[in-house]
Formats: sequence, C-alpha cells, structure tokens
Amino acid sequence: MNSWLVDISLLDICLLSVLGAAFLFQLYFYCRYILSVPIHEHMRQKHLSAQKDEDLPGVSILVCAHNEQVNISSYLHTLLGQDYPRFEVIVVNDSSEDRTQAVLDAYAQSDPRLHLTFIPKDARVGSNKKLGLTLAAKAAQYELLLLTDADCRPMSRQWIRSMVSGLQPDKDIVLGYGGYFVAHGPLNGMIRLDTLFNGLHYMGAAITSRPYMGVGRNLLYRKEFFFSSGGFTAQMNKRAGDDDLFINHVATHRNTAVVACKSSVTWSPMKKSFREWFMQKRRHLGVSTDYRTLSKLHLLSEPLSRGLFYAALILTAILCPLPWVGVAMALFAIRLIGQFVLLNTASRMLGQGHITVPMMVWDILLPLLTLYIMLTNKLYKTNRW
Repeated sequence: MNSWLVDISLLDICLLSVLGAAFLFQLYFYCRYILSVPIHEHMRQKHLSAQKDEDLPGVSILVCAHNEQVNISSYLHTLLGQDYPRFEVIVVNDSSEDRTQAVLDAYAQSDPRLHLTFIPKDARVGSNKKLGLTLAAKAAQYELLLLTDADCRPMSRQWIRSMVSGLQPDKDIVLGYGGYFVAHGPLNGMIRLDTLFNGLHYMGAAITSRPYMGVGRNLLYRKEFFFSSGGFTAQMNKRAGDDDLFINHVATHRNTAVVACKSSVTWSPMKKSFREWFMQKRRHLGVSTDYRTLSKLHLLSEPLSRGLFYAALILTAILCPLPWVGVAMALFAIRLIGQFVLLNTASRMLGQGHITVPMMVWDILLPLLTLYIMLTNKLYKTNRW
C-alpha cells in the first residue's frame, strides 16, 4: 500500500472532505440552476407557436426618469420603434433638473403612443421610483406592464413580442435578462460576469420552482396582479427594491415564467468606475435582508460553498501530500472547465459575448466583495434610487 495512503492525517481528511463536499454542491448548483436556463429556453422555443398580431395583448411600457436627458435622447426611440401591434410608452419624469422634460415633450409631439407624467420635487415618499411606477401603472391603458429603465435599449425590435411570448394563461410574471454593453477593460469584464451569473441564477431558480428576484431593466407582469398583490405598498419606505424585493414577495413557481432568448434582452451602459459600481451593488444588496428567509438561505449557500471550495483548495495545496494536491487540482480543473462551458453557452444565447478565462479571477473575488458589502450595509445610508 502506498505510504501516502497510510500516513494520511486527520487534517488531510478534513480538508479533502470539505473540498469534496463543496465541489459536489457547486456541481449541483451549476447543473440545477445555470444549465437549466439554456435547456428551458431551447424547449420553450421548440414548442413556441406564432401568434397573429390581432391576438396579441396590448402592452404598456413603464419607464421612470431622473435627470436622464442623454439616455432618453439615445434610447427612447428604440422603445417606440418596437415591432408590436398595440403598445404605449409611459415615462414618469422624477423631478429632473436637466432637459429631460424638453426631450420628452419633443418625442411626445411626434408620437401619440408616448404618454408623460411627473413626480413633483416636494414629493415626500421613501422611494420616488416606486411612486412613479405606481402612477404609471394606474395610468396604463393595457393589462400587461413591461418595465425597463431610461438607460436601457432592447436588443431587437422584437423585444415586446419575446417577453409576451413567455406569458401563459396561468402566469402573472415574466422575468427577462438585462445585460450591459460589452467594452474593454477589467471593470467591464467583472460587471458582465457578475451580471451574467446573477441573471442565470435568478432565472434558473424561477425555472426550478424557486423564484426570488427579477430586474427592473426587463420585467413584465399583469396590471391586475400588481394591484391585487398590494403593489409596492409594503416596500414604499425603502429606496430600492422596486424589482427584486417586489418579485421576492409575490413570485411563486406557479405564477412566474422566464424568457431568455437573445431578442428578449435589454442592454444598458455600465458604471464608469469601480466606486460607482460598488455603490450600485451596495444599494441593490441593501434590500436583500428583507427577502424571504428561504431566499436568503438559498442565496447564501452558493457563495459559501464557493468560498469553502477555494479555501480548502488552497490549504490542500499547501498542507497535503502531493498525490492529494493532484486530486484537488483535478477537481479545480473540472469545475473551471464546466463553469467556462456553461457560462459561455448561456452568454452566447443571451448575446452577451464570450467569458474568458482571465475573467474567472473574479469568481474568487466577487463573493468576498459581496460579503463585505452585506456586512457593512447597515452602516451605509443608501442614495436616491
């Protein structure tokens, strides 16, 4: 018998046990949630039947805008230019101090499908965005409400059709994907990887009967469902959470659908500095403490298993005999290759571009940043939405 099998210590057994358990959970996570998204979309497209224009329901697109002059000028025409028979765009001007209103007025004069409203500067509410979306929802003439942001551009003119295609008679919510424009530099790579992973996670969770969030950049739900479920009443005192917190409280495996085709994606410009992204991440994570308990446990399990995997991997490489180091490196290689293949498969499906091996460095650092933000969030006062 080999000496390294005889001389294996209790420490070696503990490290290898933690490494193996973390690896198996990571394998389970990627197969259950990440892989389920392209499989689901492939099957959905396979059984998708074309609808006649006269049979398609009307859609109201809701947008809130605060000092969005540049983005409104750049992206509003992509909403009004959608290839869909019946829709309107409702833009809520949230006390903008730039030329947002002037740009909106110019669009409204040339397109009767654009409707405008506003929030006065002296409005005293916890979240102007939630108030704005509520006002827009009340004013909407159509039953389906499709939400996006002022800085978002649909991937194609078929965006509305694609999102509506996921709405079945027994579904009230459709979760879509909101990506960021591809650019050069490590910050872009980090944000795109983080966004892709989170997007696949929440879509995969919804597909496998555990919906826990959506993104306001690309989200559809029924008007009647929004108001019958209380809308944002329970969260109006919180500045963020108009998308993820609302969905976390009302979404179930019975009422939620997912659309993940390329034509359903919206794109946004990302933050220009690490600090801006960090503050945005802090704001988004600030409402996660109000998620349902099962959702919080679910969200904690993946980064915890990832952290344990890397910690055990490093300690095994330092402290264990060479043959066990080889086993650890084999598990690392299997995880890296599988992760690389699955993320790139999903990324191509969503039109987000390639995920490269150097970007995978953030696979180690992002959970640490997330943990730091969550631990320090109580000391931070969130800014306006």
